[in-house]
Amino acid sequence: MCGIAGLWRVDMPAALDSEARRMANTLTHRGPDDSGVWVDEGAGLALAHRRLSVLELSSAGHQPMPSACGRYVLVFNGEIYNHLDLRARLGASAPAWRGHSDTETLLACIAAWGLPETLRQAVGMFALALWDRSDRVLGLARDRLGEKPLYWGWQGDTLLFGSELKAFRAVPGFRPVVDRGSLSLFLRHGYVPAPWSIYVGVAKLQAGHFLMVPLGGGAANAKAAQPQAYWRLNEAVTRGRAHPFLGDDAAAVQALESRLSDTIGQQMLADVPVGAFFSGGIDSSTVVSLMQKLSARPVRTFTIGFDGSEYDEAVHAQAIAKHLGTDHLSLIVRPEDALDVIPMLPRVYCEPLSADSQIPLYLISKIAREHVTVALSGDGGDELFGGYNRYLGARRVWLRMQSLPRPLRHTFAAFLRSLSPAGWDRLFTTAKPLLPERFRLAIPGTKAQKLAAVLELDTERAYFRHLTSHWQDPARVVLGGHEHPTIMTDPTLQPQADCFEHWMMAMDAQTFLPDEVMAKVDRAAMATSLETRAPLLDHRVVELAWRMPLHMKIREGQGKWLLRQVLYRHVPRELVERPKKGFGIPIDDWLRGPLKAWAQDLLSEDRLRAEGYFEAEPILRLWHQHLAGGYNWQYQLWPVLMFQAWLADAEVAA
Repeated sequence: MCGIAGLWRVDMPAALDSEARRMANTLTHRGPDDSGVWVDEGAGLALAHRRLSVLELSSAGHQPMPSACGRYVLVFNGEIYNHLDLRARLGASAPAWRGHSDTETLLACIAAWGLPETLRQAVGMFALALWDRSDRVLGLARDRLGEKPLYWGWQGDTLLFGSELKAFRAVPGFRPVVDRGSLSLFLRHGYVPAPWSIYVGVAKLQAGHFLMVPLGGGAANAKAAQPQAYWRLNEAVTRGRAHPFLGDDAAAVQALESRLSDTIGQQMLADVPVGAFFSGGIDSSTVVSLMQKLSARPVRTFTIGFDGSEYDEAVHAQAIAKHLGTDHLSLIVRPEDALDVIPMLPRVYCEPLSADSQIPLYLISKIAREHVTVALSGDGGDELFGGYNRYLGARRVWLRMQSLPRPLRHTFAAFLRSLSPAGWDRLFTTAKPLLPERFRLAIPGTKAQKLAAVLELDTERAYFRHLTSHWQDPARVVLGGHEHPTIMTDPTLQPQADCFEHWMMAMDAQTFLPDEVMAKVDRAAMATSLETRAPLLDHRVVELAWRMPLHMKIREGQGKWLLRQVLYRHVPRELVERPKKGFGIPIDDWLRGPLKAWAQDLLSEDRLRAEGYFEAEPILRLWHQHLAGGYNWQYQLWPVLMFQAWLADAEVAA
């Protein structure tokens, strides 16, 4: 794992080297082992690289790396897991190999087949920048599922690109202006969805895309370049429907285990120690089980837990680790340890991200890095095999609502909105002695408003957007706010699935998975110089999963059926069957306790008004209700707090 950066500008060629080095130095955490800069002053281009040595630890893996033919120069972040197969495929056309780096393999493939075809043949996670010295074209590319980040954008006639926005801020003259459309999206989703970023004029290159920028014809010609897809998840969904898996249950289980075993075997290849994050849940337990099956020695596994907390998974992971025989380290964290991380979050995440699990993920990465350089994870299992609760209950609830005629639903919604939440609270308080026990609701006013909002929805897709939104109307909270178009609002970008459950899974795999889950994992791990790998996101596993019918994912009201069957071959059912918790922390309680002063400062009315990004009144209303204890507005307040903390750390132009 590494960090890449670069820039193109024709007005100051003598400054390219120093500016590229400044960009690279902001990414030292991503690559502490080596650094390099390559400059083509005649073209106005500089490439920069920070290296975390994982494969080919010698200088033969140094980047930026020129191709053997001299035509190409590459900076690369990630891993190509099938690079040995690619070398074999090149055969006699391959150059004389200088080492066994996958970067060298990529360059040889690009020289032989071109960049687009090489991307289609490669199996891995990556972000890269490729300079074609002959055609004077800069290529940028990102892996299929968005495991590795890549930002790009124009500042006047200067093109900037890099693994993190930190690198952009190091360039003299870069003007970081908060995009209020992106901020509105952030309040809705808890992340800024691609292709948008938090800054005006800077984009995320979307997963499965590449960009070819011609730099020989001036800035106007270069700015016309647009990203192109070399792989689309929607097409994998469509192919899966056209060519479904036709075997029985036993054949499906065997097919998945075989595919995962091959994938995990490739991902365990490294010249440094390899381990795994291990929560004891279905996904990570499956990955660790197959790692241990393939390994001749105990696999290093790492779990984090909170002492005396309902969020503690450590005891369950310990039991499974003992059964599998892994070399297991369980870290029990005190609340103070987690609280100490919160002030660091704006420096770990280059743009705001709202996920409470980002805190324990940073802590477990820090511990794992003391023992290994690479850690495998179970990310992707929920989106591929139907693990989230919304897949299990959403359709049932939706069908129940749709059994009511539309006019009746809308009339009842209007009735619920006829009183304010406070009015419903007063009414229920007065009537409480007369009500049956099951109607004595906590916070009835809030529940009435939530029910009204759902009753007013007329499509499954609107219902899904409602379920996945922190703020239902964020543009009213952001001053000058609006929401950019996204896959959520453009039906032409959405998958053609055979059922609502599959549609939700495919949507999450293109939004929540790359822009929240994998962004969180990448930044938290890279902050500690730890490489993470996600075997379930190998595109061959993804494509196999989309060939499987829904009943092999969700069965008898339980998700991940197929993944569970693979796991049961290695771990007794009773060790893994329990409610999922994940790496969570009690943010709601902490906001009323140890985080209260920190949050109070960030949410002060004077501060909100002076900064000019938010309407203070709706935020402060939720904050005071949360402090009073009758309401839990964690999911609305945490995105605001994460933006406020990020803003205080970032150098943002007005």
